[in-house]
Amino acid sequence: MKANEIRRGVVIMYNKVPHRVMEFRHHTPGNLRAMVQTKLRNLLSGNQTEVRFSSTEELEEANVNTASATYLYADTDGHHFMFKENFEEVTLSEELLGDGKFYLQDQMEVEITSFDGNPIGVNLPQTVVLTIAETEPEMRGSTASNSPKPAKTDTGLTLNVPTFIKVGEKIIVNTEEGKYLSRAEVK
Repeated sequence: MKANEIRRGVVIMYNKVPHRVMEFRHHTPGNLRAMVQTKLRNLLSGNQTEVRFSSTEELEEANVNTASATYLYADTDGHHFMFKENFEEVTLSEELLGDGKFYLQDQMEVEITSFDGNPIGVNLPQTVVLTIAETEPEMRGSTASNSPKPAKTDTGLTLNVPTFIKVGEKIIVNTEEGKYLSRAEVK
């Protein structure tokens, strides 16, 4: 594939290691040649790097497989998942999951990415519903201020939420950015 065909979420080989495209931007500065500025995440180490490609440069798509799985539980060995197609269990370490561990919930459906037969990551849903476990109480008369306050969810994620959010409330969180989106509809 050419660099100008790159899209978010695509896995490419860069320095002989699979990298997921987290962000990309096509850029044509004045009379210079077009280029693609990318933010890549190394799927083996989890490190992020920014790389600039010429728009005509050939990139190799990584040969990765994804399989549907269900999140089961976490223990001292790691986080356990069960593949839907063959009911095999796989355990992923916290280092491999990175911040994704803060969004996992019992019986959650995810996609596990494998490279050369080894699991290297989890594709989470774009949004999840989490419960606020700790936050400062709402201050009377603070509705005029638009400054967020820190909060901690039941999964351990720390993020900023509006001042009207209270302990025990369910909120919708963007898993890619770790940001509060809205209150969740209580049914």
